[in-house]
Amino acid sequence: MTTSASTPNEHKLPALTDGPHRRHLGFVATVVTLGGLLFGYDTGVINGALSPLSQELGLDALGEGMVTSSLLVGAAIGAIVMGKVSDSVGRRKAVFILSFLFILGVALCSFAPGLAILLIGRFVLGFAVGGASTVVPVYLAEMSPFEIRGTYSGRNEVMIVVGQLAAFIVNAIIGNVWGHVPGIWRVMLGVAAIPAFFLLIGMLRVPESPRWLASKGKYEKAHEVLRSIRSNERAQAEFEDIQISLEQHSERRQMSARDIFANRWLLRILMVGVGLGLFQQLTGIDSVMYYGHSILTDAGFGEQAALIANIAPGVIGVVGALVALRFMERINRRTVVITGYSLTMLFHLLISGASVLFPEGNAARPYVLLVLIVLLVGSIQTFLNIATWVLLSEIFPVGMRAFGMGASVFVKWLCNAVLSLFFPSVMEVWGLSFTFFAFALVNAAAVFFMWKMLPETRGKSLEQVEDGVMTGAIFKVDK
Repeated sequence: MTTSASTPNEHKLPALTDGPHRRHLGFVATVVTLGGLLFGYDTGVINGALSPLSQELGLDALGEGMVTSSLLVGAAIGAIVMGKVSDSVGRRKAVFILSFLFILGVALCSFAPGLAILLIGRFVLGFAVGGASTVVPVYLAEMSPFEIRGTYSGRNEVMIVVGQLAAFIVNAIIGNVWGHVPGIWRVMLGVAAIPAFFLLIGMLRVPESPRWLASKGKYEKAHEVLRSIRSNERAQAEFEDIQISLEQHSERRQMSARDIFANRWLLRILMVGVGLGLFQQLTGIDSVMYYGHSILTDAGFGEQAALIANIAPGVIGVVGALVALRFMERINRRTVVITGYSLTMLFHLLISGASVLFPEGNAARPYVLLVLIVLLVGSIQTFLNIATWVLLSEIFPVGMRAFGMGASVFVKWLCNAVLSLFFPSVMEVWGLSFTFFAFALVNAAAVFFMWKMLPETRGKSLEQVEDGVMTGAIFKVDK
């Protein structure tokens, strides 16, 4: 089997053009990435809400870890379940279901009479967050032209960091103005109901993924959707490519777990996906985002000052994500990812060293550590987070896309949950210096893994990526 015989030649596709179809694609991306905004807000809001919540409920370090990690356990399960659901009912209906779950989770958290209901609400929110982290990137990748797929898929990560920044700003305003009001953490958590409502309404006006429709044999409907988001000429050409690919490789439409584990190339791409999800968490980015307030108070900031200082990593996260979008289609994915893990390792080492060189009580300590934490977050957001989600959305063949994405994101969220559960306790026992040194060692391993295993996907259509995975050709890259 040769590439030319099995994969449509994307270079023959008509050029992209502006028009109502391009604006409609932008509208679709904006609506569906509200799921990313909710992902960011619901994971980031606990950063500032945890302190008043813990005081009111009398939580210790383990209890704080349970409140944070309950969302992440739900996310791990939601990633697996909603991946399969999206394969069965479609990407659009899956996101519609998730919008209901976001609203339900917010209500349970905001009106929880005690810890038990709060944990249930956080679990439901997590299920929705995990589902969104699996379904939304796949939906965006399947809707986007290959020339700008990275940019459109990357929009979801931009919305995630915008959501996290919004959470930090809301926390800072509410905490400093109404921090003395009992139960103010309920308001912090409840703000998420606003974007959840708009997601619910917006999903009524977006179409289903044309590639999902075609994989189910609904070719006429797939063609109709393509005409709404492409010029007529481009829609016809893409439709023919998708149809040819599916008809020539009908055995790829749906792959069982047995099929995947029996094929060396499918197993390898699954390992790559799991590695991407696992190592993204082991950068420590979410530990900083969830416990940034605690880290900054440990660094020497006061409670209120830490809430304000905590906005800085959120701002640099958004800036980094916007910069990443600019070069997503200009620089190879491998180069971006390997550079990102190298910088992450470096800044973890610098934070570890600075916490020793500037001991507690040193007037410069909080500001030096804040600058290094901001640079760490900026490096991860610029070089890793968008690239990771884009790669996960495009590396898997269509027949295993939901399984591969679900498994990779499940591992990501499971690792996230374990880190979040034990991070407060580890910080108490190990301290800031040794904790960040351990992160540096793990990221050194990530550099080697990505150099050895990660394929290149930039400039390839999803059909060409699939053919490269099935033949093993995509793994032959210059190292």
